[in-house]
Amino acid sequence: MTSPRRRFLSWLGSASLIGIAARPSILRAGALPTDHMANRHAPPATEAWDMGWTAHVSGKYKAVFDSPEFSYGAALLRAVAWCEQYKEVFGAERSEMSAVVVLRHGGFKLAMNGEYWRLAEVGKTQKLRDQRGKKWLTTNPLAAAVDGAPADTVKNTIPAFIAAGGIVLGCGWSFGGAVATIRKVEQLDEAGAEARAKSMLLPGVILQPNGIFAALRAQEAGCSYILAS
Repeated sequence: MTSPRRRFLSWLGSASLIGIAARPSILRAGALPTDHMANRHAPPATEAWDMGWTAHVSGKYKAVFDSPEFSYGAALLRAVAWCEQYKEVFGAERSEMSAVVVLRHGGFKLAMNGEYWRLAEVGKTQKLRDQRGKKWLTTNPLAAAVDGAPADTVKNTIPAFIAAGGIVLGCGWSFGGAVATIRKVEQLDEAGAEARAKSMLLPGVILQPNGIFAALRAQEAGCSYILAS
């Protein structure tokens, strides 16, 4: 089987920069000094978080794929493969499967668009170079695929996964780390950095108080759990 890293790099040819401002479903996420959960603090209990996604965990088969590590998008790949294999083995339709992916800690970078990848130098920190192998990668290959890309490439993107009925949850603490990074690099106040971070979140990703909360809530909604990265 192709390794997750090689599969991830194979997507680069069809990856395109997401330039659309996201419309996340929360009012605000708690801020952290870094995205490695140092000096973390829980957000105020009065904040509004979107819990409506649990109503869509209604399929006959339910699973949550927890991604605390970057792992070249392995969690998303495994979630898509699970759906395909249940169809192959049991003849289940996609509508019968509720797949939830939780992006937290190191895996949260996959929830952000190319603008954030450039600003935070994600390609450099993850040692990922472009197809020519000369420059650090500045786009998120899971963010989108260009028109005409092979089906096995398109289906392994976050937008396609969501469009097919999948649910992608993002860690609020890690989002706070992204806010802190933007604030430092762009010299913004907290409100400005937070607004910028929201605009860089991939459309459809639903922020939760943190990733552990999201994974446990998915299990409470009936999902079987797997550590997928």
